[in-house]
Amino acid sequence: MNLRRDVFQAIADPTRRAILMLLATQSMTAGAIASNFDTARPTVSKHLQILTACELLKQEQSGREIHYLINAKKMKEVADFIEPFRTMWDDRFNKLESVMKKYAASAKRKS
Repeated sequence: MNLRRDVFQAIADPTRRAILMLLATQSMTAGAIASNFDTARPTVSKHLQILTACELLKQEQSGREIHYLINAKKMKEVADFIEPFRTMWDDRFNKLESVMKKYAASAKRKS
């Protein structure tokens, strides 16, 4: 398995997650993205290559500039994969909250 093309390996990096957050609302050029980080532009370019290789980002040519934008279809695939886990943990936390409320009520009655 090529880890550089694995979506979850790609989003494990905090810089790449930050890039995805930047691009969540608008497309940007590599230079505009790089200006948001205290790292060298080639480092940001490498992150963009990885995100593009695993299809989380798309590139659109606009004249001489390349704009990067979120690939919503791929992001939905990731979200769909994660959803059952989120649902399971929400259910567990809701059950824990219910137990804690019962415990607090019981402790309050005893005092």
